[in-house]
Amino acid sequence: MPEKFETNLLADPCIQMAEEDVTKRTMTTWHKRDWQQFYELARRPWQRHRPPRPVYPTGLNRVLPAQGFSLSELDDAGVDLDQAERLGLPVDAGRIGAYGPNVTVLRDFVRSSRQPR
Repeated sequence: MPEKFETNLLADPCIQMAEEDVTKRTMTTWHKRDWQQFYELARRPWQRHRPPRPVYPTGLNRVLPAQGFSLSELDDAGVDLDQAERLGLPVDAGRIGAYGPNVTVLRDFVRSSRQPR
């Protein structure tokens, strides 16, 4: 009969026992005022405009959504990479060339985002 070796798994440095302090963990529930504040915030209109979605032409009178604006489109619109990141604009460094409608939309978006509200 083979002998069984008893090992203490907690003595192994790889396995540590998870210690929980139940007194530190408190359960919080939302009160009526919390729900009212939440729904007030959810019902508000957007403070900022959503960033435009870039497109690229595929054939005659057809466009498809692109992953992001190309670097040349950002450059033509007068937007640098830091500003594009701040505005939440998607950037696709792999795209080459500038599509005119994308540049126009970018210029309008940047112009409207600068206006104080």
